[in-house]
Amino acid sequence: MATTKQVSTNIAEAVIIEKVHVIRGVKVMLDKDLAEMYGVEVKRLNEAVKRKLQRFPPDFMFELTEEEWNSLRSQFATSKKGRGGTRYLPFAFTEQGVAMLSSVLNSDTAVEVNIQIIRVFTKMKQLLFDNKELWNKIEKIEQHLVKHDDEIKLVFDYLKKLLIQEAKPRKVIGFPYPNKK
Repeated sequence: MATTKQVSTNIAEAVIIEKVHVIRGVKVMLDKDLAEMYGVEVKRLNEAVKRKLQRFPPDFMFELTEEEWNSLRSQFATSKKGRGGTRYLPFAFTEQGVAMLSSVLNSDTAVEVNIQIIRVFTKMKQLLFDNKELWNKIEKIEQHLVKHDDEIKLVFDYLKKLLIQEAKPRKVIGFPYPNKK
């Protein structure tokens, strides 16, 4: 009797969350992070994606620009080109792109990891939704502070003008006194 191999890949939520980045205003995960979690090489993951590229429209996956990649690299200090680092710009997968990856990677590990990642994305959305009122209050406070910053700047500009006027020599008013010796 043949038994199927039971895969147990449990990745901590914190590990998944730290690999989620916001690029172009969208939460994404990079190909290198996904490949690591799936236990495959980045090259193999990207090959599988390119074979089924029609399943990954731009809102599912996109390639980072040089500027975006440099910005991310500075955040997690990866090596520069030619020194063991990546030679190609990485791909970023949105939540939908991550879900689609399970259809192109035919392994139990990929399916199990995808389920965990999708659950984390869902929790993150729910957290934002639950705290929408809090975000609105923070936004109002920020707008209020910006208004006060402008008013304070105006007061300081006025004070600077007064100080400049005080520093100018004044014209003597009245009759001149003869010099006393």
